[in-house]
Amino acid sequence: MDFQGSMQLPSYYGPKKSCLFPDLAPTSTTKDAYQSYYLPGYRHLSSWRPRLLHKVALVPPIPNKQFNPTGQLPTILPALRSSLHTRYSTCDWHHENMVQLKESEASRYHAGRLNTDSMRLIQDKDQLTYQMQEDSRRNLRERIANIEFWRSELIYELDCLLKETQALETAKKRLEYTVSEMQGPLKVALECLYHREKRKGRDLVHDDVEECLIKEADVFKDCQEILTKLAEKISQQLGINRDVQHALEQDLSDKNSAHFIDETCFTMRNTSERINFYPGVEKADETVSVPATWAKFSEDNIRRSQHERANSVKLQEEAEAGLKSVSEEVWNHFIATNLAFSNRIAEVADAKNKLQAQLAKIIQEIFQTENTIASLERSIKAKEYPLKVAQTRLEGRTKRPNVELCRDPPQFQLVTEVYTIDDTVQTLKQRLQEARDTLHTLLLDKSRLEHEVAVKTNSFFIDKKCMDMRKTFPSTLRLIGYT
Repeated sequence: MDFQGSMQLPSYYGPKKSCLFPDLAPTSTTKDAYQSYYLPGYRHLSSWRPRLLHKVALVPPIPNKQFNPTGQLPTILPALRSSLHTRYSTCDWHHENMVQLKESEASRYHAGRLNTDSMRLIQDKDQLTYQMQEDSRRNLRERIANIEFWRSELIYELDCLLKETQALETAKKRLEYTVSEMQGPLKVALECLYHREKRKGRDLVHDDVEECLIKEADVFKDCQEILTKLAEKISQQLGINRDVQHALEQDLSDKNSAHFIDETCFTMRNTSERINFYPGVEKADETVSVPATWAKFSEDNIRRSQHERANSVKLQEEAEAGLKSVSEEVWNHFIATNLAFSNRIAEVADAKNKLQAQLAKIIQEIFQTENTIASLERSIKAKEYPLKVAQTRLEGRTKRPNVELCRDPPQFQLVTEVYTIDDTVQTLKQRLQEARDTLHTLLLDKSRLEHEVAVKTNSFFIDKKCMDMRKTFPSTLRLIGYT
Protein backbone atom coordinates (compact mmCIF):
# COMPACT_ATOMS: atom_id res chain seq x y z
CA MET A 1 0.00 0.00 0.00
CA ASP A 2 1.08 3.63 -0.55
CA PHE A 3 2.54 5.61 2.27
CA GLN A 4 -0.01 8.23 3.32
CA GLY A 5 0.11 11.38 5.48
CA SER A 6 3.64 12.64 4.75
CA MET A 7 4.96 15.57 2.60
CA GLN A 8 6.03 14.58 -0.86
CA LEU A 9 9.70 15.26 -1.44
CA PRO A 10 11.54 15.92 -4.72
CA SER A 11 13.18 12.98 -6.41
CA TYR A 12 16.95 12.92 -6.77
CA TYR A 13 18.72 10.70 -9.24
CA GLY A 14 22.24 9.38 -9.10
CA PRO A 15 24.34 6.78 -7.32
CA LYS A 16 23.80 6.26 -3.63
CA LYS A 17 26.32 7.86 -1.35
CA SER A 18 27.43 7.13 2.15
CA CYS A 19 25.29 8.57 4.91
CA LEU A 20 28.27 9.42 7.05
CA PHE A 21 30.21 11.57 4.62
CA PRO A 22 27.75 12.87 2.05
CA ASP A 23 28.92 15.03 -0.81
CA LEU A 24 28.07 18.69 -0.66
CA ALA A 25 25.09 19.83 -2.64
CA PRO A 26 25.79 21.87 -5.79
CA THR A 27 26.32 25.51 -5.11
CA SER A 28 24.43 26.68 -8.17
CA THR A 29 20.70 26.49 -8.64
CA THR A 30 20.51 27.66 -12.21
CA LYS A 31 18.76 25.63 -14.81
CA ASP A 32 21.95 24.56 -16.56
CA ALA A 33 24.15 23.93 -13.49
CA TYR A 34 21.59 22.40 -11.20
CA GLN A 35 21.79 18.47 -11.01
CA SER A 36 19.37 16.23 -9.17
CA TYR A 37 20.82 13.61 -6.97
CA TYR A 38 19.84 10.69 -4.64
CA LEU A 39 20.29 10.82 -0.94
CA PRO A 40 21.63 7.63 0.70
CA GLY A 41 18.99 5.09 1.64
CA TYR A 42 16.18 7.09 0.02
CA ARG A 43 13.61 5.42 -2.18
CA HIS A 44 10.71 6.86 -4.06
CA LEU A 45 7.52 6.89 -2.06
CA SER A 46 5.54 5.12 -4.70
CA SER A 47 8.00 2.16 -4.63
CA TRP A 48 8.24 1.79 -0.84
CA ARG A 49 6.33 -1.00 0.89
CA PRO A 50 6.56 -2.09 4.51
CA ARG A 51 8.33 -5.41 4.91
CA LEU A 52 7.65 -6.21 8.58
CA LEU A 53 4.28 -4.72 9.33
CA HIS A 54 1.47 -7.27 9.35
CA LYS A 55 4.02 -10.07 8.86
CA VAL A 56 3.11 -13.28 10.80
CA ALA A 57 6.02 -14.74 12.68
CA LEU A 58 6.21 -18.50 12.20
CA VAL A 59 7.15 -20.05 15.49
CA PRO A 60 7.88 -23.75 15.29
CA PRO A 61 6.14 -26.00 17.75
CA ILE A 62 8.12 -26.63 20.90
CA PRO A 63 8.07 -30.00 22.52
CA ASN A 64 6.58 -30.14 25.90
CA LYS A 65 9.84 -31.07 27.43
CA GLN A 66 11.63 -28.26 25.95
CA PHE A 67 8.76 -25.89 26.58
CA ASN A 68 8.12 -26.99 30.14
CA PRO A 69 10.92 -29.06 31.53
CA THR A 70 9.16 -29.36 34.82
CA GLY A 71 6.26 -30.91 33.14
CA GLN A 72 3.91 -28.23 34.31
CA LEU A 73 1.35 -26.66 32.10
CA PRO A 74 2.22 -23.28 30.58
CA THR A 75 0.87 -20.29 32.38
CA ILE A 76 -0.53 -18.82 29.12
CA LEU A 77 -4.07 -19.56 28.49
CA PRO A 78 -4.75 -21.67 25.50
CA ALA A 79 -7.08 -19.00 24.13
CA LEU A 80 -4.15 -16.61 24.01
CA ARG A 81 -1.76 -18.85 22.27
CA SER A 82 -2.90 -17.73 18.87
CA SER A 83 -1.59 -14.25 19.67
CA LEU A 84 1.93 -15.60 20.02
CA HIS A 85 1.95 -16.13 16.31
CA THR A 86 1.31 -12.32 15.65
CA ARG A 87 4.28 -10.93 17.48
CA TYR A 88 7.75 -10.04 16.11
CA SER A 89 10.96 -11.78 16.77
CA THR A 90 13.90 -10.18 18.47
CA CYS A 91 15.87 -10.20 15.24
CA ASP A 92 13.04 -8.54 13.49
CA TRP A 93 12.80 -6.01 16.26
CA HIS A 94 16.49 -5.17 16.11
CA HIS A 95 16.44 -5.19 12.38
CA GLU A 96 13.42 -2.93 12.28
CA ASN A 97 14.97 -0.56 14.78
CA MET A 98 18.14 -0.43 12.73
CA VAL A 99 16.08 0.18 9.59
CA GLN A 100 14.08 2.91 11.29
CA LEU A 101 17.27 4.52 12.55
CA LYS A 102 18.85 4.36 9.15
CA GLU A 103 15.73 5.65 7.43
CA SER A 104 15.22 8.39 10.00
CA GLU A 105 18.90 9.29 9.68
CA ALA A 106 18.53 9.31 5.92
CA SER A 107 15.35 11.37 6.20
CA ARG A 108 17.07 13.72 8.58
CA TYR A 109 20.06 13.99 6.24
CA HIS A 110 17.72 14.45 3.32
CA ALA A 111 15.81 17.10 5.25
CA GLY A 112 19.05 18.86 6.12
CA ARG A 113 20.20 18.72 2.54
CA LEU A 114 16.81 19.89 1.41
CA ASN A 115 16.77 22.71 3.94
CA THR A 116 20.28 23.76 2.97
CA ASP A 117 19.44 23.57 -0.70
CA SER A 118 16.17 25.38 -0.13
CA MET A 119 17.91 28.16 1.76
CA ARG A 120 20.47 28.37 -1.03
CA LEU A 121 17.63 28.30 -3.58
CA ILE A 122 15.80 31.00 -1.65
CA GLN A 123 18.93 33.12 -1.58
CA ASP A 124 19.57 32.52 -5.27
CA LYS A 125 15.98 33.28 -6.21
CA ASP A 126 15.97 36.32 -3.97
CA GLN A 127 19.18 37.46 -5.61
CA LEU A 128 17.75 36.68 -9.02
CA THR A 129 14.54 38.52 -8.21
CA TYR A 130 16.49 41.47 -6.84
CA GLN A 131 18.76 41.46 -9.88
CA MET A 132 15.83 41.25 -12.25
CA GLN A 133 14.12 44.09 -10.42
CA GLU A 134 17.30 46.15 -10.58
CA ASP A 135 17.64 45.33 -14.26
CA SER A 136 14.05 46.47 -14.78
CA ARG A 137 14.80 49.67 -12.85
CA ARG A 138 17.94 50.19 -14.92
CA ASN A 139 16.01 49.61 -18.13
CA LEU A 140 13.29 51.98 -16.94
CA ARG A 141 15.96 54.54 -16.08
CA GLU A 142 17.50 54.20 -19.53
CA ARG A 143 14.06 54.39 -21.09
CA ILE A 144 13.27 57.53 -19.11
CA ALA A 145 16.60 59.00 -20.24
CA ASN A 146 15.74 58.18 -23.86
CA ILE A 147 12.30 59.69 -23.48
CA GLU A 148 13.81 62.81 -21.89
CA PHE A 149 16.32 63.07 -24.74
CA TRP A 150 13.69 62.83 -27.46
CA ARG A 151 11.36 65.02 -25.47
CA SER A 152 14.03 67.72 -25.24
CA GLU A 153 14.68 67.34 -28.96
CA LEU A 154 10.96 67.66 -29.68
CA ILE A 155 10.64 70.70 -27.41
CA TYR A 156 13.63 72.37 -29.08
CA GLU A 157 12.35 71.56 -32.55
CA LEU A 158 8.84 72.71 -31.64
CA ASP A 159 10.20 76.02 -30.32
CA CYS A 160 12.22 76.50 -33.51
CA LEU A 161 9.20 75.65 -35.64
CA LEU A 162 7.00 78.07 -33.71
CA LYS A 163 9.58 80.83 -34.17
CA GLU A 164 9.85 80.14 -37.90
CA THR A 165 6.05 80.00 -38.19
CA GLN A 166 5.73 83.31 -36.38
CA ALA A 167 8.41 84.85 -38.61
CA LEU A 168 6.60 83.45 -41.65
CA GLU A 169 3.31 84.94 -40.46
CA THR A 170 5.09 88.28 -39.99
CA ALA A 171 6.45 88.02 -43.55
CA LYS A 172 2.95 87.29 -44.84
CA LYS A 173 1.55 90.30 -42.99
CA ARG A 174 4.32 92.45 -44.44
CA LEU A 175 3.51 91.24 -47.94
CA GLU A 176 -0.19 91.92 -47.48
CA TYR A 177 0.58 95.32 -45.96
CA THR A 178 2.85 96.20 -48.87
CA VAL A 179 0.16 95.17 -51.37
CA SER A 180 -2.35 97.40 -49.60
CA GLU A 181 0.18 100.25 -49.41
CA MET A 182 0.84 100.04 -53.16
CA GLN A 183 -2.86 100.48 -53.85
CA GLY A 184 -2.57 104.19 -53.01
CA PRO A 185 0.26 104.99 -55.47
CA LEU A 186 -1.46 102.88 -58.11
CA LYS A 187 -4.64 104.89 -57.64
CA VAL A 188 -2.65 108.13 -57.86
CA ALA A 189 -1.00 107.00 -61.10
CA LEU A 190 -4.36 106.10 -62.64
CA GLU A 191 -5.85 109.42 -61.49
CA CYS A 192 -2.91 111.25 -63.03
CA LEU A 193 -3.56 109.48 -66.32
CA TYR A 194 -7.25 110.38 -66.02
CA HIS A 195 -6.53 114.04 -65.26
CA ARG A 196 -4.00 114.31 -68.08
CA GLU A 197 -6.74 113.24 -70.48
CA LYS A 198 -8.23 116.66 -69.80
CA ARG A 199 -5.42 118.35 -71.68
CA LYS A 200 -6.52 120.22 -74.80
CA GLY A 201 -5.36 120.55 -78.34
CA ARG A 202 -1.83 119.68 -79.14
CA ASP A 203 -0.97 119.22 -75.48
CA LEU A 204 -2.95 115.98 -75.52
CA VAL A 205 0.25 114.24 -76.52
CA HIS A 206 1.70 110.84 -75.65
CA ASP A 207 4.74 112.27 -73.91
CA ASP A 208 7.33 110.79 -71.55
CA VAL A 209 5.15 111.50 -68.54
CA GLU A 210 2.31 109.44 -69.94
CA GLU A 211 4.67 106.59 -70.79
CA CYS A 212 6.12 106.67 -67.28
CA LEU A 213 2.67 106.76 -65.70
CA ILE A 214 1.47 103.79 -67.76
CA LYS A 215 4.64 101.85 -67.00
CA GLU A 216 4.39 102.80 -63.32
CA ALA A 217 0.79 101.56 -63.12
CA ASP A 218 1.80 98.29 -64.83
CA VAL A 219 4.74 97.89 -62.45
CA PHE A 220 2.49 98.46 -59.44
CA LYS A 221 0.02 95.84 -60.70
CA ASP A 222 2.80 93.34 -61.47
CA CYS A 223 4.39 93.87 -58.06
CA GLN A 224 1.05 93.42 -56.33
CA GLU A 225 0.49 90.20 -58.26
CA ILE A 226 3.97 88.89 -57.38
CA LEU A 227 3.56 89.71 -53.69
CA THR A 228 0.04 88.24 -53.62
CA LYS A 229 1.27 84.93 -55.12
CA LEU A 230 4.14 84.88 -52.61
CA ALA A 231 1.67 85.48 -49.79
CA GLU A 232 -0.44 82.56 -51.04
CA LYS A 233 2.63 80.31 -51.04
CA ILE A 234 3.36 81.41 -47.49
CA SER A 235 -0.25 80.61 -46.52
CA GLN A 236 0.18 77.08 -47.88
CA GLN A 237 3.47 76.70 -46.02
CA LEU A 238 1.81 77.93 -42.82
CA GLY A 239 -0.80 75.18 -43.21
CA ILE A 240 1.97 72.59 -43.59
CA ASN A 241 3.77 74.05 -40.56
CA ARG A 242 0.59 73.76 -38.51
CA ASP A 243 0.30 70.07 -39.49
CA VAL A 244 3.92 69.47 -38.49
CA GLN A 245 3.36 71.42 -35.28
CA HIS A 246 0.35 69.24 -34.47
CA ALA A 247 2.43 66.08 -35.08
CA LEU A 248 5.23 67.39 -32.83
CA GLU A 249 2.80 68.41 -30.11
CA GLN A 250 1.05 65.04 -30.28
CA ASP A 251 4.39 63.21 -30.13
CA LEU A 252 5.51 65.44 -27.26
CA SER A 253 2.23 64.82 -25.42
CA ASP A 254 2.72 61.07 -25.87
CA LYS A 255 6.29 61.40 -24.63
CA ASN A 256 5.11 63.32 -21.56
CA SER A 257 2.51 60.67 -20.79
CA ALA A 258 5.03 57.87 -21.30
CA HIS A 259 7.58 59.73 -19.17
CA PHE A 260 5.05 60.13 -16.36
CA ILE A 261 4.06 56.47 -16.54
CA ASP A 262 7.65 55.20 -16.67
CA GLU A 263 8.66 57.60 -13.91
CA THR A 264 5.81 56.25 -11.80
CA CYS A 265 6.90 52.70 -12.56
CA PHE A 266 10.51 53.57 -11.77
CA THR A 267 9.60 54.97 -8.36
CA MET A 268 7.58 51.90 -7.40
CA ARG A 269 8.99 49.80 -4.56
CA ASN A 270 7.99 46.57 -2.94
CA THR A 271 6.48 48.64 -0.14
CA SER A 272 4.42 50.85 -2.43
CA GLU A 273 0.68 50.95 -1.85
CA ARG A 274 -0.30 51.07 -5.50
CA ILE A 275 1.05 47.66 -6.44
CA ASN A 276 -1.35 44.79 -7.03
CA PHE A 277 -1.69 41.45 -8.85
CA TYR A 278 -2.70 41.57 -12.51
CA PRO A 279 -2.81 37.95 -13.62
CA GLY A 280 -2.07 37.36 -17.28
CA VAL A 281 -0.83 40.88 -17.93
CA GLU A 282 2.53 39.51 -19.08
CA LYS A 283 0.79 37.49 -21.78
CA ALA A 284 -1.04 40.47 -23.32
CA ASP A 285 1.19 42.16 -25.88
CA GLU A 286 -0.44 45.41 -27.04
CA THR A 287 2.77 47.09 -28.16
CA VAL A 288 2.75 48.75 -31.57
CA SER A 289 6.43 49.59 -31.98
CA VAL A 290 9.96 48.51 -31.17
CA PRO A 291 12.76 50.81 -29.94
CA ALA A 292 14.02 51.29 -33.51
CA THR A 293 10.63 52.29 -34.93
CA TRP A 294 9.87 54.29 -31.76
CA ALA A 295 12.99 56.39 -32.18
CA LYS A 296 12.49 56.58 -35.95
CA PHE A 297 8.98 57.99 -35.45
CA SER A 298 10.24 60.97 -33.45
CA GLU A 299 13.26 61.32 -35.73
CA ASP A 300 10.98 61.42 -38.77
CA ASN A 301 8.83 64.08 -37.11
CA ILE A 302 11.91 66.15 -36.32
CA ARG A 303 13.34 65.69 -39.82
CA ARG A 304 10.03 66.72 -41.36
CA SER A 305 9.91 69.76 -39.09
CA GLN A 306 13.48 70.67 -40.04
CA HIS A 307 12.60 70.30 -43.73
CA GLU A 308 9.55 72.52 -43.36
CA ARG A 309 11.58 75.02 -41.33
CA ALA A 310 14.09 75.15 -44.18
CA ASN A 311 11.23 75.79 -46.60
CA SER A 312 9.91 78.48 -44.28
CA VAL A 313 13.31 80.15 -44.12
CA LYS A 314 13.54 79.99 -47.90
CA LEU A 315 10.11 81.60 -48.27
CA GLN A 316 11.09 84.28 -45.76
CA GLU A 317 14.21 85.03 -47.78
CA GLU A 318 12.13 85.14 -50.97
CA ALA A 319 9.64 87.47 -49.28
CA GLU A 320 12.43 89.72 -47.99
CA ALA A 321 14.13 89.80 -51.39
CA GLY A 322 10.79 90.36 -53.12
CA LEU A 323 9.91 93.23 -50.82
CA LYS A 324 13.29 94.88 -51.33
CA SER A 325 13.23 94.46 -55.12
CA VAL A 326 9.62 95.69 -55.30
CA SER A 327 10.46 98.67 -53.11
CA GLU A 328 13.47 99.57 -55.25
CA GLU A 329 11.59 99.10 -58.51
CA VAL A 330 8.59 101.10 -57.34
CA TRP A 331 10.79 103.89 -56.04
CA ASN A 332 12.81 103.95 -59.28
CA HIS A 333 9.66 104.25 -61.37
CA PHE A 334 8.22 106.80 -58.98
CA ILE A 335 11.36 108.93 -59.20
CA ALA A 336 11.52 108.53 -63.00
CA THR A 337 7.88 109.58 -63.33
CA ASN A 338 8.41 112.57 -61.05
CA LEU A 339 11.46 113.55 -63.08
CA ALA A 340 9.45 113.27 -66.29
CA PHE A 341 6.73 115.38 -64.68
CA SER A 342 9.27 118.00 -63.64
CA ASN A 343 10.80 118.11 -67.11
CA ARG A 344 7.39 118.29 -68.73
CA ILE A 345 6.22 121.02 -66.38
CA ALA A 346 9.41 122.96 -67.14
CA GLU A 347 8.87 122.47 -70.88
CA VAL A 348 5.24 123.57 -70.63
CA ALA A 349 6.18 126.56 -68.50
CA ASP A 350 8.93 127.52 -70.93
CA ALA A 351 6.58 127.15 -73.89
CA LYS A 352 3.94 129.12 -72.07
CA ASN A 353 6.42 131.89 -71.26
CA LYS A 354 7.58 132.02 -74.87
CA LEU A 355 4.01 132.13 -76.12
CA GLN A 356 3.17 134.88 -73.69
CA ALA A 357 6.21 136.85 -74.80
CA GLN A 358 5.27 136.30 -78.42
CA LEU A 359 1.71 137.30 -77.67
CA ALA A 360 2.93 140.50 -76.13
CA LYS A 361 4.97 141.19 -79.24
CA ILE A 362 2.00 140.36 -81.45
CA ILE A 363 -0.17 142.72 -79.47
CA GLN A 364 2.43 145.42 -79.80
CA GLU A 365 2.69 144.75 -83.52
CA ILE A 366 -1.09 144.86 -83.85
CA PHE A 367 -1.06 148.23 -82.17
CA GLN A 368 1.61 149.50 -84.54
CA THR A 369 -0.17 148.02 -87.53
CA GLU A 370 -3.40 149.71 -86.52
CA ASN A 371 -1.52 152.99 -86.27
CA THR A 372 -0.01 152.37 -89.69
CA ILE A 373 -3.45 151.71 -91.17
CA ALA A 374 -4.75 154.89 -89.63
CA SER A 375 -1.78 156.81 -91.04
CA LEU A 376 -2.33 155.30 -94.49
CA GLU A 377 -6.00 156.20 -94.39
CA ARG A 378 -5.15 159.72 -93.39
CA SER A 379 -2.52 159.94 -96.10
CA ILE A 380 -4.95 158.68 -98.71
CA LYS A 381 -7.52 161.10 -97.42
CA ALA A 382 -4.95 163.90 -97.61
CA LYS A 383 -4.21 163.14 -101.31
CA GLU A 384 -7.78 163.84 -102.33
CA TYR A 385 -7.45 167.61 -102.19
CA PRO A 386 -4.19 167.87 -104.19
CA LEU A 387 -5.75 165.53 -106.75
CA LYS A 388 -8.89 167.65 -106.86
CA VAL A 389 -6.79 170.77 -107.31
CA ALA A 390 -4.75 169.27 -110.14
CA GLN A 391 -7.81 167.82 -111.87
CA THR A 392 -9.74 171.09 -111.40
CA ARG A 393 -6.81 172.97 -112.92
CA LEU A 394 -6.71 170.67 -115.93
CA GLU A 395 -10.46 170.87 -116.31
CA GLY A 396 -10.29 174.70 -116.06
CA ARG A 397 -7.49 174.97 -118.65
CA THR A 398 -9.50 172.88 -121.10
CA LYS A 399 -11.76 175.86 -121.39
CA ARG A 400 -9.05 178.04 -122.92
CA PRO A 401 -10.14 179.40 -126.30
CA ASN A 402 -8.71 178.42 -129.64
CA VAL A 403 -5.05 178.59 -129.94
CA GLU A 404 -4.65 179.22 -126.25
CA LEU A 405 -5.49 175.61 -125.73
CA CYS A 406 -1.78 174.97 -125.83
CA ARG A 407 0.15 171.84 -124.52
CA ASP A 408 2.45 173.99 -122.55
CA PRO A 409 4.64 173.05 -119.58
CA PRO A 410 1.93 173.74 -117.03
CA GLN A 411 -0.26 171.35 -118.95
CA PHE A 412 2.41 168.69 -118.86
CA GLN A 413 3.06 169.36 -115.20
CA LEU A 414 -0.60 169.16 -114.25
CA VAL A 415 -1.07 165.94 -116.16
CA THR A 416 2.04 164.47 -114.53
CA GLU A 417 0.83 165.66 -111.13
CA VAL A 418 -2.58 164.01 -111.61
CA TYR A 419 -0.99 160.73 -112.68
CA THR A 420 1.51 160.91 -109.86
CA ILE A 421 -1.13 161.67 -107.23
CA ASP A 422 -3.41 158.96 -108.58
CA ASP A 423 -0.53 156.46 -108.59
CA THR A 424 0.34 157.51 -105.06
CA VAL A 425 -3.23 157.00 -103.91
CA GLN A 426 -3.35 153.55 -105.52
CA THR A 427 -0.03 152.64 -103.90
CA LEU A 428 -1.26 153.86 -100.53
CA LYS A 429 -4.51 151.94 -100.92
CA GLN A 430 -2.58 148.78 -101.82
CA ARG A 431 -0.37 149.28 -98.79
CA LEU A 432 -3.48 149.93 -96.72
CA GLN A 433 -4.91 146.62 -97.87
CA GLU A 434 -1.67 144.88 -97.05
CA ALA A 435 -1.67 146.49 -93.62
CA ARG A 436 -5.22 145.39 -93.06
CA ASP A 437 -4.34 141.84 -94.16
CA THR A 438 -1.35 141.89 -91.84
CA LEU A 439 -3.53 143.13 -89.02
CA HIS A 440 -5.98 140.32 -89.67
CA THR A 441 -3.12 137.82 -89.63
CA LEU A 442 -1.81 139.34 -86.42
CA LEU A 443 -5.22 139.11 -84.85
CA LEU A 444 -5.46 135.46 -85.86
CA ASP A 445 -1.99 134.85 -84.43
CA LYS A 446 -3.00 136.66 -81.30
CA SER A 447 -6.05 134.45 -80.98
CA ARG A 448 -4.02 131.30 -81.58
CA LEU A 449 -1.37 132.42 -79.13
CA GLU A 450 -3.96 133.20 -76.51
CA HIS A 451 -5.49 129.76 -77.08
CA GLU A 452 -2.09 128.09 -76.86
CA VAL A 453 -1.28 130.02 -73.72
CA ALA A 454 -4.59 128.88 -72.25
CA VAL A 455 -3.83 125.29 -73.29
CA LYS A 456 -0.36 125.46 -71.83
CA THR A 457 -1.74 127.01 -68.68
CA ASN A 458 -4.27 124.19 -68.42
CA SER A 459 -1.57 121.57 -69.01
CA PHE A 460 0.69 123.28 -66.54
CA PHE A 461 -1.95 123.27 -63.83
CA ILE A 462 -2.87 119.65 -64.57
CA ASP A 463 0.71 118.51 -64.25
CA LYS A 464 1.18 120.63 -61.14
CA LYS A 465 -1.95 119.06 -59.67
CA CYS A 466 -0.60 115.61 -60.50
CA MET A 467 2.69 116.48 -58.84
CA ASP A 468 0.82 117.67 -55.76
CA MET A 469 -1.06 114.34 -55.71
CA ARG A 470 2.22 112.43 -55.93
CA LYS A 471 3.70 114.11 -52.88
CA THR A 472 2.16 111.44 -50.63
CA PHE A 473 4.09 108.29 -51.55
CA PRO A 474 4.80 105.43 -49.09
CA SER A 475 8.23 105.39 -47.54
CA THR A 476 10.71 102.58 -48.08
CA LEU A 477 9.90 101.05 -44.68
CA ARG A 478 6.22 100.96 -45.52
CA LEU A 479 6.94 99.48 -48.94
CA ILE A 480 8.85 96.60 -47.35
CA GLY A 481 6.00 95.88 -44.97
CA TYR A 482 6.90 97.74 -41.76
CA THR A 483 4.21 99.86 -40.19
